[in-house]
Amino acid sequence: MSQERILIVEDEPDLSNVFVEVLTMEGYDVSTAANGEIAMQMLSENSYDLVLTDLYLPKVDGFQVLAHLQRVSPTTSAIVMTGHGSIESAVEAMKQGAVDYITKPVTFDQLRIVVKKALDLQRLQRENQLLRQQLKSKYHFANIIGTSAAMQQVFDMITKVSDAESTVLILGESGTGKELVARAIHFHSRRAEKPFVPVNCGAIPESLLESELFGHERGAFTGAARTRMGRFELAHGGTIFLDEVGDMSPALQVKLLRVLQEQSFERVGGTKSVRVDVRILAATNRDLEEAIAKNEFREDLYYRLSVIPLTLPPLRERQEDIPLLLQHFMDQFNRLRKRKLQGFAPRALQMLSHYHWPGNVRELENLVDRLVVLKGQGMIEPEDLPDKMRAALPAVAAVATMDLPEEGFCLDAAVRAFERDLITKALRKADGVKNRAAQILGIKRTTLIEKLKRHSLPSSG
Repeated sequence: MSQERILIVEDEPDLSNVFVEVLTMEGYDVSTAANGEIAMQMLSENSYDLVLTDLYLPKVDGFQVLAHLQRVSPTTSAIVMTGHGSIESAVEAMKQGAVDYITKPVTFDQLRIVVKKALDLQRLQRENQLLRQQLKSKYHFANIIGTSAAMQQVFDMITKVSDAESTVLILGESGTGKELVARAIHFHSRRAEKPFVPVNCGAIPESLLESELFGHERGAFTGAARTRMGRFELAHGGTIFLDEVGDMSPALQVKLLRVLQEQSFERVGGTKSVRVDVRILAATNRDLEEAIAKNEFREDLYYRLSVIPLTLPPLRERQEDIPLLLQHFMDQFNRLRKRKLQGFAPRALQMLSHYHWPGNVRELENLVDRLVVLKGQGMIEPEDLPDKMRAALPAVAAVATMDLPEEGFCLDAAVRAFERDLITKALRKADGVKNRAAQILGIKRTTLIEKLKRHSLPSSG
C-alpha cells in the first residue's frame, strides 16, 4: 500500500519541522510549504491526500490556499490551524471545504488523531465512490448487479443477443432477475423505442390468459362488451416477455407456437387473422425438458422458444457479488425510506455471504429493505440478522467436523457415504422435490441427478 501524502503549510520553521517528524513517524509521506504562494504552486504540480495549513499566513493566507485547493484538487482533504483562538475563522474555513480544525498550541496526540480521522474519512469516501462507480459501470445492466465471472457471461450474452431477432429463453430459479435480463435485452436492442410488454403466465388464471395475450372480440364471452386488444398487439413493433411460460396450458402452447411460426393469431371469438411484428422473450424456473418427458410441455414449442438459451446463476453460485448487491440495495432503500444505514459489520457480511439464498436476489433485496426500516442507522450487526442467516456460518463449519479413528479409515468410502447421507437427508427435507433438494445442497439440479445415479438412488419422478 502506498504512503498517504500530506502537505504542511506553516510559516514557523520549528513548528513545521516538529509536525514533519511526528507525522513521518506515523508512516506518512510529508512535504512542507513555508508560505501560501509556495503551497499553491505545489498543489498545482503534485497530488496530496491531505493539506494541513495555518489560516494566518503572510500575503497569501490559508483561506486562499483552501480556495485554490478546491479548484485544483477538490477530493483532497484539508485541516486548518489557527493560533489566534478564533473559532469563527475555523468555522468559516470549514464552510469553504476544510474537514476539521485544530488550535495552537497543538499536542502530538491531537495532531495524530485529527490527521488519522481526516484520512480515514477520505478513504471511506473514496471507497464508496469507487463502489458507486462500479454500480454505474458496464456491470450494471438495468439494475442487474454483479462483477462475478458468472455474471460477466450473462452480460456478454445480453450484448450478443440484444440486436438479434432470435427468441431467447431465460432460465433460472425464482428471484434471479429473469425479467430484468429481458428488459436489458429489449432496451439494448433496435426495438428499444418500441413497447416492452411483460406477462406473467403463472399469475393469470388459465381462463383469462388467452384473452390477456391475444385479445377478444365483442361478445366473445359474458362480459366482453367491446373488442379488446391483447398483449401481443400492444407489443407490436417491440418485445413481449412471457414469464413462467412453462405454466402455460397445452391449448395456449399451440396458439403460441402458431405466433412464433407465422407472426399471426385470431382474437378470442374472432376469425380474422391479426398480424404482429413482435420479438418474443420467454422465461421459466421449470425444467422444460423434464416437462416434455411428462407430456406437460410441447417439444416443438420448446425448440422454438430456446433458439438462444440464457441461464442465470443462482446467488449462491456468485457469492462474490453479495457485498455489491447489499450496497446497491442499502443505498436504494436509504433514499426511498429516508434512513441512514451505514453498512454491514464484517461478521454480518460473512454470514450473509455464506447463506444459501433460496430466494436469490429477491430475498436479499427484501432483507435489506427490512433492515433499513428496522435498524434505520448505524451498522448491521449479526444480531440484526434472522436466525437462519446467523446459523449459516456454524452450518458450514459443522460439515467439516468429525472424529478421526486412530486406526485410520478409507477416505474415498467415507466421502461417498457422507455425500450419500447428505443427499438423502436433503431429499427427505424437500419432500422428494429435486429442485428444492438441489437448493438445500447448494448445487445445480443436473448435478444432483448425476450424484443420484452415482449413488444408485432413485433419480426419476
